[in-house]
Amino acid sequence: MSRRAITYRAFVELATADPAVVGLVLKGSHAHDGMVTEHSDHDLYVVLADGAATDLTRFAGHRTPELDLVIITLAEFRTAGMPGFERYALARARIVLDRLDGGIGRILDAKARLDTDEAFRDSGEWLDAYANSLYRSVKNDRDGHPLAARLDAADSIRFLLELLFALDRRPRPYNKYLEWELARYPLPGWDTGLLLDAARRISGTGDVPLQRRLFAQVEAVARRAGHGAVLDAWGEDLHLMRPRQDGS
Repeated sequence: MSRRAITYRAFVELATADPAVVGLVLKGSHAHDGMVTEHSDHDLYVVLADGAATDLTRFAGHRTPELDLVIITLAEFRTAGMPGFERYALARARIVLDRLDGGIGRILDAKARLDTDEAFRDSGEWLDAYANSLYRSVKNDRDGHPLAARLDAADSIRFLLELLFALDRRPRPYNKYLEWELARYPLPGWDTGLLLDAARRISGTGDVPLQRRLFAQVEAVARRAGHGAVLDAWGEDLHLMRPRQDGS
């Protein structure tokens, strides 16, 4: 069987028969119900026992329109995305094979939940980044730089989402899966429809009054979470970010 011709089903059968394989983990669209299209490939992690020898390594780097493979040792799998871009993908991954009596599932569960210290540290950093982009957007709008204002507004939404998911001790989903994630796992205390609508409008238009109203909600949440010092460091600049009495 040639490397180029192997299908997802054929590879899973081959890997399942190999005792060196302790886990098979499917990520991406095929791990998100309702997200598969005719263009979706299978993104599969192949987890090998540490120190095990296997002929499956000949498939390392395999990438076709149907099947992308990542062949990795168990030790490497434990640290994949911790931290890193892969964390969300693995947090929502689907287990195809687990020979470790639930061990693969426990590893994925750990990736899906930030620990308390990590979440607090990350949310403080994302809060400061969000405030920075929001401040720049409002200031650029005030000073007659509409493109810069809209670009900064779009940046602020990215940082805001990172912040809100960190506050809930979750990795932020990729943009493709944001609506999927929030429909199934809403952020506590946030109306999903209103949050997504604000993200669309702010990213698209840089709506300053809306940015300020949203910031007021975020400020309250952030202070309750213990991040008052991050906000207070902005001093008088907070006044530019907060809603005006006239609604502007």
